[in-house]
Amino acid sequence: MTTELKLEVEFNKVIRERHSVRKYDPSWKISDAEIKEILGDAILAPSSSNLQPWRFLVITDQALKEKVLPIAHNQQQIVDASATIAVIGDIEAYRNADKIYEYAEAAGYVTAEVGAAMAKRSKDGYSSMPQEKLKEIALVDGGLVSMQLMLAAKAKGYDTVPMGGFNPEQFRELFNIPERYVTVMLIALGKAAAEGRSTARLPLNEVTQWNGFQG
Repeated sequence: MTTELKLEVEFNKVIRERHSVRKYDPSWKISDAEIKEILGDAILAPSSSNLQPWRFLVITDQALKEKVLPIAHNQQQIVDASATIAVIGDIEAYRNADKIYEYAEAAGYVTAEVGAAMAKRSKDGYSSMPQEKLKEIALVDGGLVSMQLMLAAKAKGYDTVPMGGFNPEQFRELFNIPERYVTVMLIALGKAAAEGRSTARLPLNEVTQWNGFQG
């Protein structure tokens, strides 16, 4: 009981202390190992049919960050943060269904027969969907993993800011990203040089309704 209470308190602290930070210490470097730990926590997020359409492009090279800067409307955190992480969605994630269920079988979560049936159902169902629907799914799942990434970073003492303000076409061109993938957002990750600004939230009763929606 004590451990559970401690974890709940720590989680409440993380979600209340996480703010979007736009000023970073440019001298602070986060190791690749630490970034991998954060991403490892992020990918525990849920996704549609567990197809995990998220992909990450981690940009730590300073010269590359300088190239991204104008694409991201010269937001200084692009170059000052330790890393800029592009969250990308795979609209053909269903193609990985066999692989996912092979891992599930190896872990003892499903039998080979059940895994094969579930993989086939995913491939048949998602491959018949229109591209716009697949894109919508990838964006929703990309949002879920992005939020988890930012909370995971805060839990380790780092700060982040999500950025939708960038030119996706120019970004895709710079990194030769195939049409199969959709850009979800950029996330700056680093050590804050100034605290993020606290923001107000609408009262819960203004954004919540029970058993019916009145508009």
